[in-house]
Amino acid sequence: MIFSSPSDIHDVSTAIRDAVAPVFLLTGIGSILGVLVNRLSRAIDRARTLNTLNAEQRKSFLEELDLIALRTSWMRWSVGLFIFAGLCVALAIAAIFIGVAIGIPLSGFVLMTFITAMFSLIFGLLFFLREIILASQEVITRHRQDLNDRA
Repeated sequence: MIFSSPSDIHDVSTAIRDAVAPVFLLTGIGSILGVLVNRLSRAIDRARTLNTLNAEQRKSFLEELDLIALRTSWMRWSVGLFIFAGLCVALAIAAIFIGVAIGIPLSGFVLMTFITAMFSLIFGLLFFLREIILASQEVITRHRQDLNDRA
């Protein structure tokens, strides 16, 4: 793109300024994805460990395996929603620059992709919260069982 007038330079600098906040949002999404993927990999590693046991040993861990399967399902949905939100934010940023480059107002598209990203983030966080609740219930249940075994 060749700048033909000072207003072109102003339009591009305005687009860059408008794209800065969504770029920070992408950084936050990436950080949360890192946490989710770490939790997911730990759950998968635990399930793999339990699945290496013979059938007789594994019987005592069937409830835990069921819970791990449920937790990983919630985490997969959460990861998918966060990835979708990141894609929507990236599309919004790209639309800002494409709109400036070709001179077409894409504010409606930017608005819709950003709103979609926010809803995706909301649901991703709710699914993550559900997984956290399931994981903490597992710990509480085991602790209560240990207390009962001691008595």
